[in-house]
Amino acid sequence: MAAPLLEVKNLVVRYAIWGGILRHKVGEIRAVDDVSFTIDAGETVGLVGESGCGKTTLAKAICNILKATAPGVIEQGEVIFHSANGPVNLLPLGRAEMRAHRADIQMIFQDPFASLNPRMTVREIVERPLIVHTDKSRRERRQIVDSLLERVGLQPADATRYPHEFSGGQRQRVGIARALSVHPKLIIADEPVSALDVSVQSQVINLLQELQSEFGMAYLFVAHDLSVVHHISDRIAVMYLGNLVEMGDSEAVYRHPAHPYSQALISAVPHPVAGSSREDRIKLTGEIPTPVDKPSGCPFRTRCWLAREECEQAVPPLQKKESGQVAACPWV
Repeated sequence: MAAPLLEVKNLVVRYAIWGGILRHKVGEIRAVDDVSFTIDAGETVGLVGESGCGKTTLAKAICNILKATAPGVIEQGEVIFHSANGPVNLLPLGRAEMRAHRADIQMIFQDPFASLNPRMTVREIVERPLIVHTDKSRRERRQIVDSLLERVGLQPADATRYPHEFSGGQRQRVGIARALSVHPKLIIADEPVSALDVSVQSQVINLLQELQSEFGMAYLFVAHDLSVVHHISDRIAVMYLGNLVEMGDSEAVYRHPAHPYSQALISAVPHPVAGSSREDRIKLTGEIPTPVDKPSGCPFRTRCWLAREECEQAVPPLQKKESGQVAACPWV
């Protein structure tokens, strides 16, 4: 079998907590805790979980931008990207070394306004990756920008406008055009539709699927809306408090969730069906932990109705289930 496009192996990300008069280290936030998974070429992997579970940190660690945005961050493990020149571990690369791989891995950010430079025109924003990563002439870059704007549903005339002149959905389209400009093999989409209206969300999701069919890139699609992730993803990975608790085929995870936390997430998805009741939905109780002081053993045990004494001893490994996916719970 061909090697996957990306391999995340035992990834750990921790943020130091500083306090006291002399600013000494008083603790750590365990944002990502021993996470492993793969992404194949042309595949869409959906990453879901509630706010604060470590999804965005994981996405930024794969892109290797955490060291620039969070000085002092602790990163361990491997992020193996299979480039045209062979596999390379992105995690330890410095800024200069990483530049050679930026064109292959691009990111679409959650906030379509904060991620665009307000002092640059749309043309300058979309053209910038071409200037950095290619040797194309000014005329060629202009043609590429005009073509990309049309492809994402904007007009070439929009190239002279500034981000504040667009709606949220249009700004996100500019961000998508910028990510596509260098024909990446992998796009990390960090909650690209969560800040948009529902009607605009569907337009952006359909656009991403159309572009994937046309250009063949892979997606890591980060979101907290399971119905959206189910619609766009080939496989779904579920995170809870920094740990990967379930992963498998999109239909299997959505229709037959194996981990208790996944079952609770699926239960919370609205189903506008006549006569449906909320009584059968799973209502989580118990203490809600934080990544600063994680429970011993299974991180979900303080809220889990299946928890036993054994759950306190160690983090359960991912195990294959009857419906095909793997889940970190031996009791289901």
